[in-house]
Amino acid sequence: MASGFFALLDDIATLMDDVAAMSKVAGKKTAGLLGDDLAVNAEKASGFLSNREIPVLWAITKGSFLNKVIILPIAFLLSAFVPIAIKIILIIGGLYLAYEGAHKIYEWIVPHTKKEDVHNLQGLSKEEMLEHEKEKIKSAILVDFILSVEIIIIALSTVEQAELLNQIVVVSIIAIIATIGVYGIVGLIVRMDEFGLKLINLNEREDSFSDKIGRFLVNALPWIIKSLSIIGTIALILVSGGIFVHNIHFIHELVHNLPSILGEFLVGLIVGFLMLPIVGLGKKLWKSIFKK
Repeated sequence: MASGFFALLDDIATLMDDVAAMSKVAGKKTAGLLGDDLAVNAEKASGFLSNREIPVLWAITKGSFLNKVIILPIAFLLSAFVPIAIKIILIIGGLYLAYEGAHKIYEWIVPHTKKEDVHNLQGLSKEEMLEHEKEKIKSAILVDFILSVEIIIIALSTVEQAELLNQIVVVSIIAIIATIGVYGIVGLIVRMDEFGLKLINLNEREDSFSDKIGRFLVNALPWIIKSLSIIGTIALILVSGGIFVHNIHFIHELVHNLPSILGEFLVGLIVGFLMLPIVGLGKKLWKSIFKK
């Protein structure tokens, strides 16, 4: 009996070692996408009145958890019974990520209508404010769903040769980290200016140490959001390019002589800009058919 108990402990220890090693690899593979997830959601969760930022972020976080609950069992079933579907979903998601990255670059280059300014929200009625929040929350949860699919599929692709139990544990860990880690950091970012204001109002002394730190936090927030947007866009292009290079043989052959990061970036960029007119035409057709 004792030997059986210790054998069980040994099996559990081996399982945990395997899970830790595979989680590390999966974490590295999804790091770029998690960075983009952070950038996108920091942008989506900002632009509200101060007292509404946390309730909105909490609503998005709950939606993100629900997304994972829906996606995880479907991904495991596909991996077990239709493994080719994983690669297909991965490539379709890569097309979306490439498009999103190229679209962001296009918006930086070509002038477009500015997004609604937070100061304009103060003139809205309570009903209009709630409607505005619902629309932004719905949009954020939809984007989170698509990014969650890619994060889970990429994580699953790194452990597809492992036993099913290991796959479930590793990918579930990545999914939990993706939600708690990303939205925890987003919460700190969007409240950074509020914390800065509290430091400024901490005492009545002019130009005190707390004032300097507070002003730094307040002034740094827009730059952090902008920097995350740039980093996130680069991550989108690289992750999408990596999906095509590693899953489509002829693309791999085209760029195998280039440094990997350069090859993946070029492939993601080219595919993204090819997708721009295709998606634009699709939107016009959709509007002409269903918006009559």
